[in-house]
Amino acid sequence: MRILFCNYEYPPLGGGGGVFTAALAQELATRHEVTVLTSQGRGVPSEEVARGVRVVRVPVFLRRRQAVANLPSLAAYVLMGVPAGKRLLRERAFDVINTHFALPTGPVGDALSRWGMVPNVLTLIGGDVYDPSKWTSPHRHPWLRGRVRSLVRRADAVVVSSANVQGYLERYYAPGVPAQRIALAIERPPEVEAAPRAAYGFGPDDVLLVTVGRLVARKAVDQLLAVLQRLGARAGLLVLGSGPEEGALRREAEARGVASRARFLGHIDGPEKFRLLRMCDVYASTSQHEGYGLVFVEAMTCGLPVVCYDHGGQTDFLEDGATGFLVPLNDLAQCEARCRQLAADAALRRRMGEENRRRAETLLIDHCAQRYEAAFEEAIARRRAASGPAPRRLAAPRAFAEAHA
Repeated sequence: MRILFCNYEYPPLGGGGGVFTAALAQELATRHEVTVLTSQGRGVPSEEVARGVRVVRVPVFLRRRQAVANLPSLAAYVLMGVPAGKRLLRERAFDVINTHFALPTGPVGDALSRWGMVPNVLTLIGGDVYDPSKWTSPHRHPWLRGRVRSLVRRADAVVVSSANVQGYLERYYAPGVPAQRIALAIERPPEVEAAPRAAYGFGPDDVLLVTVGRLVARKAVDQLLAVLQRLGARAGLLVLGSGPEEGALRREAEARGVASRARFLGHIDGPEKFRLLRMCDVYASTSQHEGYGLVFVEAMTCGLPVVCYDHGGQTDFLEDGATGFLVPLNDLAQCEARCRQLAADAALRRRMGEENRRRAETLLIDHCAQRYEAAFEEAIARRRAASGPAPRRLAAPRAFAEAHA
């Protein structure tokens, strides 16, 4: 197949949704021709072929952070992405478009699908349909709800990342529209040794919590600082991520007297992230909502028990008492109690960590890619059955390898 992915974020820009798109595109590129249409950040090339994937980036304006987009950059992706996508469709005869995020990417994939007469598979990640921390969340605004509803109904197929996202789709947007649930996934992490604790000021008897993610309001890392304060002097916290809340969180750590035990390490990716995860004892999250939560899967592959809230897509694969603990939303007292329980019981941590390693084997990208292949093939077959073979918009018949060598 010739597959066009549309996603406004793609590494090094963005968070988990972009990371997943990259993993999926790279896995599929081992047996298909894959192009990604995304945003261009500062210092990032406008076009490259990386790990078999052609990545085309359109310029967006006023995006100052790699981790977090802003409204002007989201609007710019829509305005710049449609004409760039049309150029790609003139050049190549794509079989299917896979659009990630209803907003802001949805209008781009939808426009290209209709213009090029190519089936569109729309993937809903989570924050694109429900984010309780943002006033801009589409579920809060009738016009945006209507826009998402139209995009969902026009798509040839809809994929949701979790039962939680499927619930919000039915509640706010398009009840009765069939959606296929395909869990997000990660590449198999590299086999690396744990980072040395002494390098970060911790000893072998300290119990280390770790959390990974963009430092935005939805992640509620300030609650983790409160938990850390209550756990006492033998507990530490590593925060892996950057974002607009970092300054406020550092001040919060100072005010709570835990600045010496809370390490803000910024955005860390690749093998070093897994070295740090393996150095720690418990993965802890107080995020208010995750459509799926790839960071939980990463922690599971490193053998960490997970403590988080029971609200979000992670409830599809995390089980209270088996993989760690699921705590009622914003119940800080119970969150603290569960972290304290794990801190005091190394055998329990090992048992849950081993279970997580076992379960994580089913959450890797090869299995996910096979299910997406089937979804793409079904969408293509339905479109052809309904309308016959689509005419091709081709202006450049050169082979892909010749065109982009």
